[in-house]
Amino acid sequence: MATETTNGSEETPSSTRTGGPGDPGGPEEPVDSGGESGSSDGMMRSSMVMAAGTMVSRVTGFIKVVVLAAALGTHLLGDAYNTAQTIPFIINDLLIGGLMVSVIIPFLVKRRKRDADGGVKTENRLVTGAIVLLLGITLAAILFAELLISLYASRFTPVQSDVSVYLARFLLAQIFFIGLSGLISAMLNTRDKFGAPVWAPVLNNLVIIAVGGLFLWVAGPGHTPETVSQGELTLLGLGTTLGMVLQTAVLVFSLWRSGFRWRPRLDLRGSGLGEALRSAGWMLLYTLMTQLGLLITTNLANAANVASLEEGHNVGAGITAYNYAYQLFQLPYAIIAVSLITVLLPRMSGHAADERWDEVRAGFSSTLRISALLLAPVALAMAMYSIQLSVLVFARGSTSVADAQNVGTVLAVMSLGLVPFTVFQLMLRVFFAMGDTRTPALISIANVAVHGVLAFTAFFVLPPNLVVVGVAAGFMLSFASGLSIAGVILSRRLGGLDGRRILATLLRLHLAAVPSVVAGIGVLWFFVARFGEGLATNIGAPVTGCVVGALLFLLFARLLRIEELNAALGLIRSRLRR
Repeated sequence: MATETTNGSEETPSSTRTGGPGDPGGPEEPVDSGGESGSSDGMMRSSMVMAAGTMVSRVTGFIKVVVLAAALGTHLLGDAYNTAQTIPFIINDLLIGGLMVSVIIPFLVKRRKRDADGGVKTENRLVTGAIVLLLGITLAAILFAELLISLYASRFTPVQSDVSVYLARFLLAQIFFIGLSGLISAMLNTRDKFGAPVWAPVLNNLVIIAVGGLFLWVAGPGHTPETVSQGELTLLGLGTTLGMVLQTAVLVFSLWRSGFRWRPRLDLRGSGLGEALRSAGWMLLYTLMTQLGLLITTNLANAANVASLEEGHNVGAGITAYNYAYQLFQLPYAIIAVSLITVLLPRMSGHAADERWDEVRAGFSSTLRISALLLAPVALAMAMYSIQLSVLVFARGSTSVADAQNVGTVLAVMSLGLVPFTVFQLMLRVFFAMGDTRTPALISIANVAVHGVLAFTAFFVLPPNLVVVGVAAGFMLSFASGLSIAGVILSRRLGGLDGRRILATLLRLHLAAVPSVVAGIGVLWFFVARFGEGLATNIGAPVTGCVVGALLFLLFARLLRIEELNAALGLIRSRLRR
């Protein structure tokens, strides 16, 4: 679940990270320590290592989701596991994750530059304090596992709740390793060591893939909370936690190879960390609002799934279906927009520091328009073929075709919000580049309010099997409201946002996509009429529709003189000539 979910958080290795209002939904930019040791060749090599690691991590993470869907399904057992697996990441985000980017990393960079010992004592204090704090939080969470599960799943059936609590006793142990992994990754980044932090999650993914496959082989498909054995649950709980343990071990070894030797120190007085932490209040509020949105989503989706199954709807329509749809939804943003943001943010931060607001505005505008050039047609294609895509990916093992189709319905709703989601994330980066965490925190309150009102309305108005669709719609609309507020504030601060140009581009992009949508619907109708709803349609319709749609989109984009297309094609041609 996306990784949902504070700003700056790395994509979690969990398959259960769920988006909430304000969630960036993807990996953040690596932190450059600003050292002079890296030549341009070294930076290029580091970028290639990171790009390869990120791609492999996403591919293995996607395979992990598919395997878990086959092993656990989208019904009560899947919800029990996903809820228990979500909580460690939520606790980490609330207590550790939000501090990592806003406080810890800048603090370490400053200390490494200013301290006579290169920040060694500070790092030892920080590691010691983190270990003590994380151990205490982890033990407390395990002790109160039943209370935590009831907080996020107040309407689980009694057996389902027991299963989720049993899994949580194992999975909550990940809190220690998640937090320690985040800190070590930060320490490696300040040393210009980026490989291990992006490659270590791959090992985690592989372990969970093996655990999910072994569970499916041992237990078979179709298990429920009533039929799954304690041994099978232990395999899931211990195996999942082992993945995070191994990820942490890889990072510890990489830090040791970089020359760090831990010497326990608890003398935090005078370290300067307290002052740094006091400056993180607004980021903590932002994180809290994000997790409140997640709390609403998880509770309502879990309750609706139980009610749906009690009414005889044999379709998974809870948090697991929501999570799997979100995994597919955030891929285009992560692959396309995050890559552009990685280049944008350092430049934008520099322009903001020099108060060159025209450059900040130009960078935001160009990044948004180029992102939209790709994401607008992709979003519409995902919405059209969401059911075929979801069935193709998830309909196996414990996940039936009907379950996968429901995931597709949720995905269709989310896909229509992909462009507003991306615009809002870009606006957040402008605030962060300006050193402003207060405004995003306050906007997140409005986001959660919109999301909460719409989610509860869906819960009380829609049939239980459709509540998760309504919750997803509320999630997407919260970003539309958020970008409206953020846009007004940024426009005042920057003397405009190049709004007319942006709106004109978005309008032309969607007009250019209309023939592609019409053709795509026609292709889908033809395949369903000719081949039914089998494998030929699930593969043939999306492939054919996307090829035809892409050609039509390119044609009409040229006719509408969308300048971003010409710029993109010119860049591609220049690359091919090299």
